[in-house]
Amino acid sequence: MDGIERKKELNSELNIVFRYLRKKGISQEDAEDAVQEAAYRYLLYYDSINIFKIRSWLIRVALNFYYDQCRKHGKIQLELYEELIKADMQDLPEAIFLEKERIKELNQALSQLKPFFQELLLLKYQFGMTYEEISNLLEISVSSIKTNLYRARKKLEKIYKEAAHE
Repeated sequence: MDGIERKKELNSELNIVFRYLRKKGISQEDAEDAVQEAAYRYLLYYDSINIFKIRSWLIRVALNFYYDQCRKHGKIQLELYEELIKADMQDLPEAIFLEKERIKELNQALSQLKPFFQELLLLKYQFGMTYEEISNLLEISVSSIKTNLYRARKKLEKIYKEAAHE
């Protein structure tokens, strides 16, 4: 593969990583920073990266960079999109308001989970990825993905129920 083809492939993969981060609820500025860091590290270490796992490697680097920045600045921002609320013109304003409140409460409960659990839940339920796809992306066994998703669901359920009783 010559240099021009490599640049085109890298640019294409970085665009996919950027869109993934944005869909995950990461702000545009933070996503740009994470993608830039992933590109920089790719250029440093491209000799040692498995050619068949470039995308998963870039995503992992970008997410790790984002999580590191969140820890340094004390923030974490993974939100479900309001696109989940598909309001028809016939929907009552009360129903739309209640749905927005439910999503807000769910986001608050989600933000209390460990970043790894948040990531698993979003990959599985917001992006609709299979256990195998998540396993390949995170380079963790399928059984470990299933176990951790179960734990994440139980923890989210507990947090959500506790918040509802307050």
